[in-house]
Amino acid sequence: MNRETPELSSRRTFLDRSIRSGAALSTLALAGGLPVHAANGDGKLKLGLIGCGGRGAGAANQAMKADDGVVLHAMCDVNGETLTKAHELISKGKPERVDVPEERRYGDFQGYKRVIADCDVVILATSPGFRPLHFAEAVAAGKHVFMEKPVATDVAGIHRVIEAAAVAKAKGLKVGVGLQRRHQPGYQEWMKRIHDGAIGEVHTIRALWNGSSRPGKPRLEGESELEYQIRNWYYFTWLSGDHNVEQHVHNLDVANWIKGDQHPVIARGMGGREVRDQPENGQIFDHHFVEYEYADGTLLYSQARQIANCWRSVSESAVGSLGRAALEAREFTLTGPKADTLRFRQGEDGHQLEHYPFFKAIRENLEYNEAVRGAMATMTGILGRMATYSGQEVKWEDAMASGQKLVPDDLVDFASAAPVQPDAAGRYPVAVPGVTQPFELWY
Repeated sequence: MNRETPELSSRRTFLDRSIRSGAALSTLALAGGLPVHAANGDGKLKLGLIGCGGRGAGAANQAMKADDGVVLHAMCDVNGETLTKAHELISKGKPERVDVPEERRYGDFQGYKRVIADCDVVILATSPGFRPLHFAEAVAAGKHVFMEKPVATDVAGIHRVIEAAAVAKAKGLKVGVGLQRRHQPGYQEWMKRIHDGAIGEVHTIRALWNGSSRPGKPRLEGESELEYQIRNWYYFTWLSGDHNVEQHVHNLDVANWIKGDQHPVIARGMGGREVRDQPENGQIFDHHFVEYEYADGTLLYSQARQIANCWRSVSESAVGSLGRAALEAREFTLTGPKADTLRFRQGEDGHQLEHYPFFKAIRENLEYNEAVRGAMATMTGILGRMATYSGQEVKWEDAMASGQKLVPDDLVDFASAAPVQPDAAGRYPVAVPGVTQPFELWY
């Protein structure tokens, strides 16, 4: 139980390495592992932050903690207040590592391009609908990328991410995805035991994100429709993917991990809007239930609910021929002949731990690309959303072939037309099971 995992070992030894060695970086650059612009004589890596909300600001701080040579160099966010607050917050923690004058703080829709062009490593943390566009731009420019989950909100975006991931691999670029459970020692130990046969042959998995709800944001006087939707992004499917994609992707990734990084081949589900049905609640459902099926017949039962005063659980479990493995209330439990309990270790912060191997890979030119795995987890959520929105059985291969596209390519400023428009009462189109077809646009 006290064995040191490779992740912890990396964390303890990482900062002791000669990460600031300009000579070492120059060698890597000449070998083609790093873009030449990253091989500064002082060993600094210029970090760009695209999307400055809480997760973006947090990731920037964690990146600087993981690598002493990281300096925040440029930032962008279309919400000026969010940008200013993030700059102030990050500067308070590490003022000597923040070098973002006004001229490198961008508030327009094209600002992401200037951040990418001027930095070595970029963090992508805007609302998820824009993730494929930003990722493809960063890879084309030859930059290392850490992007938050989910990596897309529609099938077209999934294809774009997979294509860019292949280009990144060919260029030797490093790509991290914010599915932090993969980097937590407790999860790693739990998964190793499952894969080593501790519960036998897995035949049933359960993944839950039954949690609290966040309020929708009312419209502000004078803001355009697109400005409102981006500010209230969580409640619009084209921007968030719905909550069974935006948050539940963590649990679905764990389920795929249990299955050796396979993905389901079929989804059948139900869902709707039971209590969250006001105009400020946009389009998304407040509950989803999906039965997924893998190629070998293993069933995954998925729940994602955001309704107050209901049973809450954010967890995963698996049942096998010899026993059961469960993660609940910050501890892992095995039942059966190998019964045991593993509690979370103190300081097991996945959001921090996921940055150590990413920057280690950049510094040491190690292969590191989590993009396709992130795309498969995201697509698992999208497949489930297609099933709940339509009420139909949906096959993975059909969904991937559909090319469903929710995010437009022609958004240049807040005057651009939003892809979703309200009716006269201010309400937005919502999918109707039994009426909506799996691959159609329901608006």
